[in-house]
Amino acid sequence: MRTRRRRNLAATLALVPTALIVLVVFVGCLLWTIRLSFTSSRLLPVLDWVGLQQYSRLFANERFLLSVENIAVFGVLFIAGCLILGFLLAVFIDQNVRGEAVFRTVFLYPYAMSFVVTGLAWQWFLNPTLGLQQIVRDLGFSSFRFDWLVNPQMVIYTLVIAGLWHGAGLVMCIMLAGLRGIDADLWKAARIDGIPVWRTYLSVVLPLLGPMIITAVVLLATGVVKLYDLVVAMTLGGPGIASEVPAKFVMDHFFERNNIGLATDAATAMLIAVASVLAPWVYARYIRPQHGRHA
Repeated sequence: MRTRRRRNLAATLALVPTALIVLVVFVGCLLWTIRLSFTSSRLLPVLDWVGLQQYSRLFANERFLLSVENIAVFGVLFIAGCLILGFLLAVFIDQNVRGEAVFRTVFLYPYAMSFVVTGLAWQWFLNPTLGLQQIVRDLGFSSFRFDWLVNPQMVIYTLVIAGLWHGAGLVMCIMLAGLRGIDADLWKAARIDGIPVWRTYLSVVLPLLGPMIITAVVLLATGVVKLYDLVVAMTLGGPGIASEVPAKFVMDHFFERNNIGLATDAATAMLIAVASVLAPWVYARYIRPQHGRHA
């Protein structure tokens, strides 16, 4: 018992420096950012209190409102698309297909690359003068047109396409782990009862995959809120500001426009968005089970 306590004490002491660094750097910078969001800081931080004046300017800024609209469209389509595509890929691999390891690696490989690499690859592929449109036209279909990358109304959907290619593999792995954990007797019972396979997946399997779906949604949603590198690599926020997103708005105002106050306002708004996504998951995953055990 004493040996175990000594080991626990040693482990705790070893973690103290890391915990202090986290408190000072992460929590300290977080609180400093929130504090600056209530000031009129521009090139350099100042501590003059202006209340909610900067937030009023932020939510009256058309560029920021457009970035919020874009991230909402991207988030809904990206999360829904990744869940559907990832689930279908997991079902396909779960059929014990030949070369399963190869398929699993191929489907997951895009997620192993950074969003910058993904963005550059899709920028080339969707470029009207170099990519898909030009390739199809060279094959003789001269009227073919696919210029979404330079179309202000459609450019956000090119980001969705690239995001789906990047993120579906992660969802596939999560769903596949859930499918492999389902009791084989359940499938036998469904076949004996004459339930169609598609009905079994929709009515029986999907509810059992609830925890996996929630985990996938949380991981994807946090990635959506901080979306930046994919946009910079593919569109730089263009054409114009058609594909602007909140993270790029923050970086531009902080480093290029010298408006620290407005940048920290937007960063704080992003923090609230992330917290609103994580809080229900943390409660369901950690807090509620503990309350159930104590009840």
